[in-house]
Amino acid sequence: MKRTNENIFTKYYMLALFALFACFLWGSAFPSIKIGYELFSITSSFEKITFAGLRFLLSSLLIFAFCLITRRKLKLSRKNLYYLIGLGLVQTTIQYILFYIGLSNTTGTKGSILAATNTLFSVLLVPLFFKNDKLNIKKVIGLILGFMGVVVINLANASSELGFNFMGDGFIILSSFMGAIGGIYTKKLTKDIDAFLISGYQLFIGSIFLIGVGLAGGTNEMVFSAKGLALLLYLGFVSAAAFSIWTILLKYNSVSRVTIYKFTIPLFGVLLSYIFLKERLMGINTIISIVLVSLSIILISLEKEK
Repeated sequence: MKRTNENIFTKYYMLALFALFACFLWGSAFPSIKIGYELFSITSSFEKITFAGLRFLLSSLLIFAFCLITRRKLKLSRKNLYYLIGLGLVQTTIQYILFYIGLSNTTGTKGSILAATNTLFSVLLVPLFFKNDKLNIKKVIGLILGFMGVVVINLANASSELGFNFMGDGFIILSSFMGAIGGIYTKKLTKDIDAFLISGYQLFIGSIFLIGVGLAGGTNEMVFSAKGLALLLYLGFVSAAAFSIWTILLKYNSVSRVTIYKFTIPLFGVLLSYIFLKERLMGINTIISIVLVSLSIILISLEKEK
């Protein structure tokens, strides 16, 4: 069975199908979160952190329910639990605290572009941890094309505001760095721990800390409604499904082959925001961006695995 799974998830078309589906789900979170802020009357950064914590808590519970239905054991050794506490703090708590504080102190355009450095960090750092995933000219060109694609799709809404703001731009870059470290750490843990348990526990642990930080900062004005809770349930499913799929793909493929697909998340976010929020769709910019990101994926994903 293990060999069958490995064969399925390492095939180019299956990798592309699952990775793009996960990125589509993450992309759908952009308009969904904006709608959620309105439904829950969220305005402050701490309320956003609490909202993220509730979303990830629900995600973890959905994953645990799936594990029970499929008769997976939820029990972990003490050592593995400590590993997942570390992963939850890095990939969920610290990453999203930095992201939301950073986003509140910079423009949306700059934030979207800087968030894409997650993929850059992942591919650049991975050779330090995995000898069979070395950096080469194809990967460098692929990274440049993919990052250019993210920049292009945000150019139409670009602000004239220049300069570097550490509490804004700096925090988003640090958030991306923590996300890259979390992805590499996840790959390491998949050797010994079930992929669904990794996703479930790290989301659960990270969400508890996020909710704690949010409540400590003040979230007294959040408004709960049936529509809001339904949207929160969808966002919980998005994180549960996307993180689980991503962890499985990392288990059977190199980090660079999987991570390069993250350049498609802003594309899906823009397209879905146009559909659900009636935001402007940037014609030629979108087409150029899709071409650049597609070329970056082709260059890296078609490289032979060692």
